[in-house]
Amino acid sequence: MLLKPPLRRRLNRQRLRKQGLSSNRCVIEGAVVELDHLRFTPAGLARVAFKLRHVSMQQEAGMQRQVQCDVPALALGEAAQQVSRLQPGQQVKAEGFLAQRSLKIAQLVLHIDNITLR
Repeated sequence: MLLKPPLRRRLNRQRLRKQGLSSNRCVIEGAVVELDHLRFTPAGLARVAFKLRHVSMQQEAGMQRQVQCDVPALALGEAAQQVSRLQPGQQVKAEGFLAQRSLKIAQLVLHIDNITLR
């Protein structure tokens, strides 16, 4: 039996909840490299999209490796107010969870719930 995509997604979410797979936390440090203007959702919630550039040395398979990545991020509410005061180039520590950009776009976005200057 072939399921339509929305039903398949709902069944997958239900199966994951039953399995207890709910951990989704991410902490990353980096520099703000792109910063959109503060905007508001139709419900009046503050929103800022931005990008962090992370560069570090990490241990992998017993060897040192340089890691560099640009991480798309989104802040809502009070976190958006904090992010809107940042400047490109500032070093921050961001904490949040990962989510798909949208139902149609599978790109991961870090949803910020706490951000601090480094």
